Amino acid sequence: MSTSGTALLVMDFQHGIVERLDTPEAVSTAGRAVAAARNAGIPVFFVRVAFRPGYPEVADTNLSFGRAKQHAGDTMNEANAATQIDAALSPLPGEPIVTKRRISAFTGSDLDVLLRGANADHIVLAGISTSGVVLSTLRQAADLDFSITVLEDACADADPEVHRVLTEKIFPRQAAVTTADEWIKSLN
Repeated sequence: MSTSGTALLVMDFQHGIVERLDTPEAVSTAGRAVAAARNAGIPVFFVRVAFRPGYPEVADTNLSFGRAKQHAGDTMNEANAATQIDAALSPLPGEPIVTKRRISAFTGSDLDVLLRGANADHIVLAGISTSGVVLSTLRQAADLDFSITVLEDACADADPEVHRVLTEKIFPRQAAVTTADEWIKSLN
């Protein structure tokens, strides 16, 4: 596989989400994918969800984030430890950390500009949760004409059946779905 034009997106592997979903297998699998991407010269982009103090980006009508605005206190603020990338996947200097304001990695962020700057037309997705950031990012990326690969074992969801249905039935309509190890093998 040619790695030219490829970028790995490591999405929502931030302390508050990783700890809440308790997904050590997905974290370690994403870590292997990150190491392989770096070794192959593939740019790695880390994505997190966070808001400014007071949540000015969140409308009261937003069901997903409106509850956080009302009940999360400062746990979803940009500076809070819960919104920082999990220590097991520490970004290297120069690896962008993209802060998004919605579920998709593209919405409310500069991800598209960064990917275009890196000449990336193929994105590889790893993320928590499968039914959240992975699904929303995949759909938007497809509409933006990116070629997409999903590393199904570097993704996790609170509902394993939802994860299975998405990775086996929905995602293959718009993306190649594979395991991290298969993707890593394809880089050689």
